[in-house]
Amino acid sequence: MAVRQQQHLKQAQRLSPLQMQMIKLIELNSVELEDKIKQEMEENPALDEGVDKNETDDQLNNEDEYAEVLSEEDLVKGDYNSEEDMPDFRLSSRNRSTNVQSRVDFAFSGDTSLHQSLLDQIHLRDLDEKELKIAEYIIGNLDENGYLESSLQSISDDLIFQQAIDTTPERIEKVLQEIQDLEPSGVGARNLQECLLLQLRKRKNQTESIKNAILILENSFKEFTRKHYDKIKTRLNLTHDELREAVDSIISLNPKPGNIWSDSIEMAMANITPDFIVEIDGTEINMSLNNRNIPALNINKAFSDMMKGYTDNKESMSDDNKQALLFMKQKVDAARWFIDAIKQRQNTLQSTMQAIIGLQYDFFITGDEATLKPMILKDVAEKTGFDISTISRVSSSKYVQTETGVYPLKFFFSESMRTDDGEDISSREVKIILKQKIENEDPQKPLTDEQATKMLNDKGYVIARRTVAKYREQLGIPVARLRKKL
Repeated sequence: MAVRQQQHLKQAQRLSPLQMQMIKLIELNSVELEDKIKQEMEENPALDEGVDKNETDDQLNNEDEYAEVLSEEDLVKGDYNSEEDMPDFRLSSRNRSTNVQSRVDFAFSGDTSLHQSLLDQIHLRDLDEKELKIAEYIIGNLDENGYLESSLQSISDDLIFQQAIDTTPERIEKVLQEIQDLEPSGVGARNLQECLLLQLRKRKNQTESIKNAILILENSFKEFTRKHYDKIKTRLNLTHDELREAVDSIISLNPKPGNIWSDSIEMAMANITPDFIVEIDGTEINMSLNNRNIPALNINKAFSDMMKGYTDNKESMSDDNKQALLFMKQKVDAARWFIDAIKQRQNTLQSTMQAIIGLQYDFFITGDEATLKPMILKDVAEKTGFDISTISRVSSSKYVQTETGVYPLKFFFSESMRTDDGEDISSREVKIILKQKIENEDPQKPLTDEQATKMLNDKGYVIARRTVAKYREQLGIPVARLRKKL
């Protein structure tokens, strides 16, 4: 096959460094942005915090002069066509950390972790050295809920390869039983059924309801999870009252015994910092970005002066000095891109939030969810002139503080539905009605999807059963048979 040259003309969209920076920054919420700024300042010596009032335009706009010096050796790449071309010097990678990690570490610092608590307890048991090492390995493999997901055979294989401990699954089972006898009750279980049984069997007062609960979990666990109570009563020959007391004993147990330690992390991470603050003044709505912890940024004056010093001596500049000047120019470029991207991010967020307020004006004034209008990403994109993908990034993981509470931006987006009168309404309104009906249902005869559909249709909402099922799932409400109570 002959080798020949061909020319092809094609169009390709390539993002500038500033565009790539802004895309990444738009997705961050205010807490993540604060962490990103701190990280960027650690890595880029040209970036400084605060506004320097003595800074002049000449100090910030000497780029042409620096480029002229460097162009003699073709050391300057003025345009970066891809993310890989962007300056990426790492001056303090060993010290790189995020506030998120420090917050997690802090959450553990005041309390003993689940694993440490179990290790402290197991060392008080009468185990030989080999059994103790097996126990430590098992504890290290428990998940955050206290469950052991690895099989005994896989643990046996891992022990011989990783720690040169040759043992059998039977001996590991014996050690696991010691761990399952520790606190919190139910820890070390391999599934939910075992976890609940461990807790019931450790109860000191083995009442009749506890014994019946154990029988249910041992012999009718599948039926219990599906709430097939009639089958359980027939199989175990229980009365209605005996079944109710046994079920009450089971549902009082903790299905995740390890979560008493993870709660501190969840609570720490659940503290929401709003990205927008909305205040009502009569019929006017005032919106502001929550920039309380976002510092002003500029180019470091000392760094800029150092660059100027190199260019003033360009006649006698050595190759090493030119390399140093290239390094500094790249750092200044990166700092400017970052500062500009921050400004564009703030403008994009502000414009998007203003558009949402305009479209959902009635809700912000009244705080009534029923006043929410149908709104999709396209509506906000058309109002702001931004792309739909940009609106999607802005609305992701962002929150707004209003006088009636803190809401995620996604809360304001909903599909439109139509009544039998031809009126467009928000699907959220239908969800509210559906939720209220289910909350007020007879617990012994919960509302099925078919019944809920008929009820909504009778109220004038044109809706299908599969749509009702979808809304119920979005509300986190289980199917009717799982809502049934004794």
